[in-house]
Amino acid sequence: MAYSQARLKILPSVRWLAPHRPVELRSKLVDDKGVVFRASAQYKADGAGLVDVCRSPSLGGSYRGVEPMGLFWSMAPDTPHSKLQKKTVLSPTVVELEALNGETGELLATGTNERGYMTEGMKRIPLQEGRLRGVLFIPPGKGPFPGIVDLYTFGGGLSEPRASLLAGKGFAVLALAYLRYQDLPKHPENLDLEYFEEAVTYLRTRPEVAGPGIGIISISHSGAIALSMSSFLSGISATVCINFCNANTVIPLHYQDMVFPPLEAEMENVKFTDSGLIDIRDALADPTSGKNRASLIPIERATCQFLFAVAEDDHNWNSAFFTKQAAATLRNHGKESFQVVSYPKAGHFLEFPHMPYCPSGFHGAVGSVVLFGGEPKAHSEAQLDLWERVQAFFKSHLQGHEKILFEYFCF
Repeated sequence: MAYSQARLKILPSVRWLAPHRPVELRSKLVDDKGVVFRASAQYKADGAGLVDVCRSPSLGGSYRGVEPMGLFWSMAPDTPHSKLQKKTVLSPTVVELEALNGETGELLATGTNERGYMTEGMKRIPLQEGRLRGVLFIPPGKGPFPGIVDLYTFGGGLSEPRASLLAGKGFAVLALAYLRYQDLPKHPENLDLEYFEEAVTYLRTRPEVAGPGIGIISISHSGAIALSMSSFLSGISATVCINFCNANTVIPLHYQDMVFPPLEAEMENVKFTDSGLIDIRDALADPTSGKNRASLIPIERATCQFLFAVAEDDHNWNSAFFTKQAAATLRNHGKESFQVVSYPKAGHFLEFPHMPYCPSGFHGAVGSVVLFGGEPKAHSEAQLDLWERVQAFFKSHLQGHEKILFEYFCF
């Protein structure tokens, strides 16, 4: 993840250890729901009594090899099937660090790492205008800035971290809620695309936002919403869809006199892992087949640029299959206005970099814990790569990008 160095307290090395002796490093954080996440790694001090995680390999524990950020991305929850929750960005995420004698367990050193989200001068503006609910982030400095609507998952509520971090890169970002937030319905009978149209209009008319078009970033369930916005609404220039379905799912989607029913599930394709987890990867029907086409989003109507990101081991659904269909639809209509980036061994929740990986968790539509897929190291590498690609994509396709300063820091 890219953070300002001024916002971080870094403990990249441990000094004054006994030369060539084993050392254990530990990390711990408590998320907004009180769930504890931990990681540990075994190191061997060099001849000068130093362990430098940027150079020294971990010999065991939560990860192996030279992994400067291993103590962060490899953290796992004490409570199984928990996804790290960070809803508000008004406070940093604090990671506690410890160094222990690898033979006796004696505590040798402690430190903290603060992952800040709000840069100095950034504005955080809660949105309650008409029926719109969300938070708008305005970068510091003189605008106008390229604008982005940030849509999150079916889990609902509002997630601010990604939006605030993009704002720190020079984008004006509206983190938009669409269910289970404040007075928005918890279980809506349908979703109205007009709601999202109002959000686009709101963002485009803000004086801090450069025109003429804006961007959209989406993941999971909101991917179909982003596709629909791009297909029917004006003023969309660039859309990112991460692990999406090219058809509407779960809740009927309405726009004017059109209704897109949710894609049907084929329950015979639901499987169970050896550990008893539900695997719904192949549960959704083919949206291009027969009556299922009523759920298909007509993305051939879109005039924007697309970035499709695919985790090949996504078990929430078959993202690779749906992405291939979306790309084929555009290509069959003479459009090459898309990029596809694919990540082997990555799972469903591709977030910003160095977030603890979530292999399984509660699924709101299923009502139970399901498998999300992926392997920790590959997933972490995918998040890091995608984060930079997303910024470059918006920089390339949104007006006002010449005002963006891209600075990358390793922490």
